[in-house]
Parts: sequence; C-alpha cells; structure tokens
Amino acid sequence: MMCWNTLLTPLRFESEDKPRKQNHDEEFERTQFQRDYDRIVFSSPFRRLQNKTQVFPLPGSVLVHNRLTHSLEVACVGRSLGSMLSAKLKQDQQYKDNPFIDQIGNIIAAACLAHDMGNPAFGHSGEKAISQYFISNTAIYRSFLNETEWNDLTNFEGNANALRLLTHRFNNRAEGPFGLTYPTLAAIVKYPCQSTARDKSNIHRKKYGFFNSEKETFVRIAQKLGMVKTQDNPLAYSRYPLAYLVEAADDICYNIIDIEDAHRLKIFTDDEVLDLLLPSCGDESQKTRERLRRLNDSNDKISLLRAKSISTLTQLIFEAFWRNHDAILKGKLNTDLKACLPSEYKLQLEKIGEISTQKIYNYRSVVEKEIAGYKIIGGLLEEFIPMIISEKRSHYQDKLMQLFPLQFMPTKNNAYSKMQAVLDFVSGMTDIFAVELYKRIKGTSFPELS
Repeated sequence: MMCWNTLLTPLRFESEDKPRKQNHDEEFERTQFQRDYDRIVFSSPFRRLQNKTQVFPLPGSVLVHNRLTHSLEVACVGRSLGSMLSAKLKQDQQYKDNPFIDQIGNIIAAACLAHDMGNPAFGHSGEKAISQYFISNTAIYRSFLNETEWNDLTNFEGNANALRLLTHRFNNRAEGPFGLTYPTLAAIVKYPCQSTARDKSNIHRKKYGFFNSEKETFVRIAQKLGMVKTQDNPLAYSRYPLAYLVEAADDICYNIIDIEDAHRLKIFTDDEVLDLLLPSCGDESQKTRERLRRLNDSNDKISLLRAKSISTLTQLIFEAFWRNHDAILKGKLNTDLKACLPSEYKLQLEKIGEISTQKIYNYRSVVEKEIAGYKIIGGLLEEFIPMIISEKRSHYQDKLMQLFPLQFMPTKNNAYSKMQAVLDFVSGMTDIFAVELYKRIKGTSFPELS
C-alpha cells in the first residue's frame, strides 16, 4: 500500500537526487513544487503550446482555446482538487508533521501544466499521423526494431512523449531539461506501463505512459515514490494517486470548455448549452437559472454556466477520490473518477461527450484540420526518417540534415534512437511551424531571402 509520506518526496529527478533546498519555513521561500510550476511556465515547450491546436483550428477571428490556455485552466482546477485533498489529509495524525501535505495543490497544478507538452501539432490527429506513418511503412522499418520499440512508434502517445520531454537528456544539456520533482513527474503519467502492456480492461493500462527508452527512468520514479508494481514483463505499475486528479481536472475542463468554444463559433445556441451545462450546476441550478435571466450578453451567460459546472464537478470529483482513497493507495481502483460520480452527473457528462463527438469533433473545420495534420506530419516524417537512418545519405539528404536541430541529434547509434530523435523534433513543432516547414521542404513555398 502506498503512503503519502513517501509519495510526496521533494527530491528531484537529477543525477544525484539532491534537493537544492528543503527549508519550507523561511518566509517567502518557494517550495520545491512551486519551483516545478515556475520551471514549466518559463520553458519554451510550454510557451509553444499557444500555437498548438486544442480542438478548433488556429488562428482565427474568434477567441477559442489552444493547448496553452487549456493547460492553464486545467492547472487551476487541479490546484483546487489538491487543496481539498491537503485539507482532508491534514486531519490525519500520521501526516500532521509532514510539511509537504500542503503542497499537493502545487504538485497537481504543475503536472496539469505539463500534461499536454508531449502532444504534437494538430491535436490528437498529430499522434495518429505519427502512428500511421510507421504502420504504412511496416515493410521498411519493422525489422530494425524489437516488439516494444515497434509498439511505441505504431501507437505513438503524447502522454509518454511528455515524460520523455521532461526527463530526456538532449544534446548540449548536462542533465534533464527540467529537473522536476519525482511527484510532479509521476502525476503526469496516467498509464504507467510499457506499450506492450496495454490492456483496455485496466485503467492504468488502457494506453501506455512511457517509451521503451524511458523504461529505466520510470522505474526510478516509481521506486523512489513507493508505487505498486503490478507486473514485470511487460512492465506495469498502478497509478500514482495524484494522476487520478490530474486526469479528472483535464476531463472536467475539456468536457465543459469545448462546449463554450463551440458556442462562440455558433455551433451551439444558448438553449443547447443551457440544456447541456445546467444539469451539472448541482444544487446551484435554480440560482444559476435566476442569474441567467438578469444577464443580457450571451457570452456572459455561457461563462456563468461554465464556471458553475466546473465548480460543482470539481467538488464531486474530490468526493469521489476521497470515497476511494484506500483503494487508490492500494492500487486497486480500476476506473477513472468520472465513473465514480453520482449517476445523474455521470450520465450528463456522457451526454456531453456524445453530443461533442457529433457536433464538435466532427465539425467541418475540425475534420479539415485533422486531414491537413495527417498530410503535414506524415510529409515531414517521410523526409526526415529516411534521412536520419540512412548510412549513406544522398546530396539532398545532406542538405536536409542541415535543417535538423543539433539538440535533437540522436545520442545512440541505433534505428530506434534515430527515429525518436526525429519524433522529438517533429512532435515539438507548433501548428504554424510544421505547416511552414512542410511547404518549404515540399517546394510549395519559397523561403524569403534575407
């Protein structure tokens, strides 16, 4: 059984595992977990999320969410969930002297900020485009890779890529680029298993959370935190408890806020949004309805519904977590927290999901974006993958290599590492950069001379 005193270690993922400072009593001193949050906010990969699609294509004349604004909002909900958990745990005598109980909100908020940092451009279609490229080229590349490596590439996961981004030692870096604490890293990983361990009947193995290249990294994280191992080969662990709350914060935000964005784009009317969100306002539904009558601006009405829905769902999600607290610490909860909500809220979220699939995720501009994403991501891979694994490059490939950033050069001389180096480069691109590079490499636009 996992224990909060071990789960909340302030140690960092660095070569010597030494925290730089641990004095949390000094006035104005930032804690280790606040430093995690700040390091992510000030990082280039996080800033690039502003030009990565959430759902609707960017840019546009109507203000809709991108990956960055989505991550910031998820972090706000996550911090609230963490604060609720801290308040509960502090009532337990065994944790009264643990100074890190108060930091759970900061841990979850930092993990929420980083949860989408490994996602490529063009939303989830970017992930699928990477997977499809390798599936389509099975005859060429399969023999170079073992089973787990091949599964990593043909089932590419942005979640696993986030862990790699946050822990991998890229070229010209003495240590991992972030040096985050073990709790923050573990809280990001929703599916703590290898790609060959995937099993949809188990919540922690529905997808996978680390590439074969990061297997030792994750073992190190899990051992440091006392996580529960469920099997050795292929490797799988039960979830780190706070990963449930990171996942729930993400679920709450995208379920509700995608509706708000769709309203701004005139996909939903006021009445349709009212029908979808008012039932999620709980005991405040009647008061909310009365307040809506006093508002004249349509966007203000929808903002009120969004705020009340998120507030109610946040409280209910925490209550679901606390009801299942012992099972979570034992690694036995085999469902997400949405499934633990009271039936009326669970059914309403399912209704929102179904209607969102019909009217949002299959909206014409969203589908057009996904199709373009397939072409662009696939087109970049078909240029850079043959280049990187070629033992004798053509003149064209030598020129192409000059466009490949030094920091992403492979650190090992094998096909898997070389292919991952290309994915590190391509998955980090913004939508705009990917489009421009694709057009220039394919010759459909000509770079300006300077």
